[in-house]
Amino acid sequence: MKKKIAVIAALSLVAVTVLSGCGSKADSQANGGKVKIRFASWDNAEDLDKQQALVDQFNASHDDIEVALEAYGSEYDTKISAGMGSGDTPDVLYMWDYPSYYEGLEPLDSYIEKEGADYKNNFYDALWPYNSKGDSVYGIPVGFTTHALFYNKDIFAQAGVAEPTNDWTWDDLMAAAKTITEKVDGVKGFSFQMKPDPYDYEMYLWSNGTAFVDQDGNLDGNLNSEKAIEAVSMFQNMEKDGYAIATEKNGTDEFRSGQTAMYIYGAWSIASFDEDGLNYGIVDIPAFAGAGHDSVSILSSSGVSISKDSKHKDAAWEFVKYWTGEEMNKARIGYELPALKSVVESEKILEDPANAPFYSMLEQSSGYTPASFIVDNWSELKDTLDLTFERVYNPSTMEDPAVVLNEAVSEMQ
Repeated sequence: MKKKIAVIAALSLVAVTVLSGCGSKADSQANGGKVKIRFASWDNAEDLDKQQALVDQFNASHDDIEVALEAYGSEYDTKISAGMGSGDTPDVLYMWDYPSYYEGLEPLDSYIEKEGADYKNNFYDALWPYNSKGDSVYGIPVGFTTHALFYNKDIFAQAGVAEPTNDWTWDDLMAAAKTITEKVDGVKGFSFQMKPDPYDYEMYLWSNGTAFVDQDGNLDGNLNSEKAIEAVSMFQNMEKDGYAIATEKNGTDEFRSGQTAMYIYGAWSIASFDEDGLNYGIVDIPAFAGAGHDSVSILSSSGVSISKDSKHKDAAWEFVKYWTGEEMNKARIGYELPALKSVVESEKILEDPANAPFYSMLEQSSGYTPASFIVDNWSELKDTLDLTFERVYNPSTMEDPAVVLNEAVSEMQ
């Protein structure tokens, strides 16, 4: 879930980086009485200079607080886990995996409440469940991407098929994919991942009126429901009928090379598609005709959190507000989709057709909570789902989705 994005050269959700060379607790008060706090970032090397400049800007405007930016690179998770285990976590840190780390984070509800209703309401509603655990908020949203349907304009023109629109259903997509496959040599109409990330895949069940689990964590009647079987079967049927392929990876390579006309993905590849001069468009994910509501997307969302161990939580909150505020949202537009409604409006973000679908999917995906935030055994469930999808979508097996989903539920009980 950590990749690069659209408007966007590199989403903060993506490569994990944090601080090296942390000072001791005795060093937390420095420079003539300033409170010194540590900020763990996960951005890659090319973005660290940008982040340091933004941290320097905060330090220059605050006489009482000094923030030290630290970077752990690809060892982010390992070092954050070690820090939580030893009580030496940085005061402020990027976060996305709240189910794994929330016990080491400070609940932020009281801080948010003190800022007034307008503060929280300026963030898109759909972002809050992804920065929470249970009834508590543990992070303030920073960056995100939803998923949307990418399509190759040249291939659609060659096939004489009308381009997708935001009100497409899956029936429309399948009809277009079939025609394209029949009319354009060497091209499949659609692709999806043979072994998709279960976290991402749940959005298709949501779109069809079900989920992996209910709010109590029950699999039975959800993962193996009629609606779930219908969604899983739809992709398999496209593969069986020959107008879709199940890809080893996420489908970006096949789309970029013109082997496929459509695929669904986050905003991470937009910058590279633009660099390649690819003639493409983006629209909302198609809806299930019988679902009675718009399609829904999973979110890949990052936030900024405060360590439960921090001895300077008020100072940390001041920096969190700065880092997630309007000025910083604007400063990061080159590599993040803004999380604040006011910035999206003032900077006319939605006027860019490459951005608009990700926000429309964000708006219509409010109220959904991934199973990974609900169940305590997500790692075990994910392993089961990995095998389930491979059994269903691997061309050498193509097992019955109803049988496989029921077996998955039985295995987990």
